[in-house]
Amino acid sequence: MVSSIGLTPPGDSHRAAEMAMKDILKADDIQKALDAFKAADSFGHKRFFDMVGLKTKSDDDVKKVFLLLDVDNSGFIEEEELKFVLKGFAPDGRDLTDKETKTFLRAADKDGDGKIGMEEFIALVRE
Repeated sequence: MVSSIGLTPPGDSHRAAEMAMKDILKADDIQKALDAFKAADSFGHKRFFDMVGLKTKSDDDVKKVFLLLDVDNSGFIEEEELKFVLKGFAPDGRDLTDKETKTFLRAADKDGDGKIGMEEFIALVRE
């Protein structure tokens, strides 16, 4: 089922992503990170990536995570996908607020095209 903007509803794709995400990252680390950022406007990408263990993973693993978060398979993580990024790690992850989403996008979008490419994502994780 696809919504009018071409994205799969968060529930379906994020369940599959969660299973694949747990092949890359530890479920306990993911849950601890989600718990740490439960409150609205508390999300920080650097701390989150560190807590889930993504910073220590190989570039290949970071690329796999990028592909899981790129729900519409466009080759980019757009603002709408970014809002649901925590659900990409686990279905009970909350939606990012508009402020968090825009801050996250600004931090990663080095070329100013309004979306995050794979190389931008890898650079962001490595910060």
